[in-house]
Amino acid sequence: MKLTISLQVTLDGVAQANGGNNEEMDPGFTRGGWALPLNDGEAVQDILDTWRRPDAFLLGRKTYGLFETYWGARSDDGGFGEAISSRPKYLVSTTVTAPTWEGTTVISGDVAARVRELKAREGGELLVVGSVALARWLLENELVDELNLLQFPVIVGEGERWLPQRGLDFALDLTGTRVFPTGIVSLTYRVGGRPQYA
Repeated sequence: MKLTISLQVTLDGVAQANGGNNEEMDPGFTRGGWALPLNDGEAVQDILDTWRRPDAFLLGRKTYGLFETYWGARSDDGGFGEAISSRPKYLVSTTVTAPTWEGTTVISGDVAARVRELKAREGGELLVVGSVALARWLLENELVDELNLLQFPVIVGEGERWLPQRGLDFALDLTGTRVFPTGIVSLTYRVGGRPQYA
């Protein structure tokens, strides 16, 4: 099973609070909601198509909680709520033991081994959306096959960037691009080992 990370990011790499400010989840961050003014019908449809594509979702605890509250209550909306509610969800958490969102399996303990087991399944796709800390961890543990970044034409100037200041190096093969009317650029990369240096 291919593991794909799909994130909405600013030009300066911020992936925090794209949909709005949330003091509980993002204390002190006041520049949330940067994606909303730039979304257009085509970009939203592209994101929805991405959510409809996988066989299962892999989520971190904070994103899972937010999505369960919002999209779980819209499980028959014909859109994002239905896309995620109708598929298996794997929740990486050491604190949640009895999830209430139907179709959820908790992964704890040796997370890398469990993710490798999921990836070893024949065909299909395991999609990570949001879950920035989990996305970073998966990349650092060399478990990611594909990156799908929706880069928004905005510099936020502060906030949590999805890539760390220091870490492993990766060669990327660009496999797809698309530019949307508001300037959002979709970039799809296959993760391909170490880069070459001159």
